[in-house]
Amino acid sequence: MGAGQGVCMAACVALWVAWWVDRRFGEPPVWAHPVVVMGRYLGALGPRMTAWPATQALLGGTLAWCLGALGVLVLALAIEVGVQATSQAWWLAQWPDGTGFQGLPGLALWAVQGVALGLCLKPLMAWRMLASEVAAVETALGQSLQAGQQRLARLVSRDVTVLDATQVRESAIETLAENLNDSVVAPLFWFVLLGLPGAALYRFANTADAMWGYRGRYEWVGKWAARADDALSWVPARLTALLLCLAAGRWPGWAQMQHEAAQTPSPNGGWPMGTMARLLGVRLRKPGVYALHPLGRQAAAADTAQALAWADQAVRHLLWACTVLLVALQALGMGSAVNPAGGGA
Repeated sequence: MGAGQGVCMAACVALWVAWWVDRRFGEPPVWAHPVVVMGRYLGALGPRMTAWPATQALLGGTLAWCLGALGVLVLALAIEVGVQATSQAWWLAQWPDGTGFQGLPGLALWAVQGVALGLCLKPLMAWRMLASEVAAVETALGQSLQAGQQRLARLVSRDVTVLDATQVRESAIETLAENLNDSVVAPLFWFVLLGLPGAALYRFANTADAMWGYRGRYEWVGKWAARADDALSWVPARLTALLLCLAAGRWPGWAQMQHEAAQTPSPNGGWPMGTMARLLGVRLRKPGVYALHPLGRQAAAADTAQALAWADQAVRHLLWACTVLLVALQALGMGSAVNPAGGGA
């Protein structure tokens, strides 16, 4: 079996390495974080274009998004190809006739590639930080309402000073559900489909939407960014809802999930948030915007803990599902077709 045919197995290793590094070490330093770099690029251009007329702002925002996305794709592809080429070159130096790609040495090569790719993938997903921040809101609420509001302000852009304790808790649970998709499920989904470039493109799109995708000042600058994020998040958001159901061992019904999802302005965010509300049996509200499962009970501290437990289990279910899929593709001999950077047999 050629080295290129092991790309599915290398991707499988990369998923678990990224998850383990995230769980063990959390986020890389700011200076080395690719999402921070994306944010700086978007932050440097976005505010300047908000003063432009609507048509120019739309064109400028679209062009800036496309140039940024292209840069992210090229860099991610170069890293992925570089990892594979470097590891294969070193392996061929040990076995010039190529026999080292057979048996245990070949498995070791996939492991080396997977570890390297996993380290590159880790900054594009962030589960530990999300879980820690949501748990910290609940801890702060136990001290005082003001402490809970201040901690929540790290997670959301809304005015938290007008929220009571229950609304602070609801906002934290909503953020957990929505960002479970944005920060974990969607990046890994696109990694499995398109490799490191897929995960990097998604994080760029999601970051652009988070910074530009607002009505008002950024209405026209962020129009393309918002639509691009909607398109890339469409399948992962619904997958996240299903993973939460699997983690909870409960099925609220597709019609009910769809009904709750339709209450939010976003075509995607309502799926994991509405499903979480139904599974917990609580109402989750954004005052003046929507109310999910409005007949549910008030959220309590135990609901935050339960939501965190289900979300963590959903991440594990996703990893195992991806593992089974990638192993099956490898067994079917599709390893080199999934990611063109892997080369041929």
